[in-house]
Amino acid sequence: MNPISNKINGIFIPVSDVEKARDWYCDILGLPTDGEIYFGHIYVLPMDGPDLVLDSKIYSSASVYTAPAFQFHTTDIKQAYAYMQGKNVELMTEIENDHWFNFKDPDGNLLMVCN
Repeated sequence: MNPISNKINGIFIPVSDVEKARDWYCDILGLPTDGEIYFGHIYVLPMDGPDLVLDSKIYSSASVYTAPAFQFHTTDIKQAYAYMQGKNVELMTEIENDHWFNFKDPDGNLLMVCN
């Protein structure tokens, strides 16, 4: 039996200010902000699948995602795009191939929404 499973528990996102990042991500995902900040630099966003781990200790300009490392899911790409526009999120693409779009978080991490 292999001691390392083929399961992802969490995905780390480098952020400059864990509290501000928590508030922003919780806002766009519709999550409460009542979770604990661990060790003064980590906040875990409970997701349906691997958790997102916001970590200000690993943040540097070199650690910011310049390509999406994962994608957020949607069942309605047009509604998701309009929602992000309404939140004044920095959209980096239009809806591409009627399937996906990219945006940036406040720290400049490039992220994706896909159906």
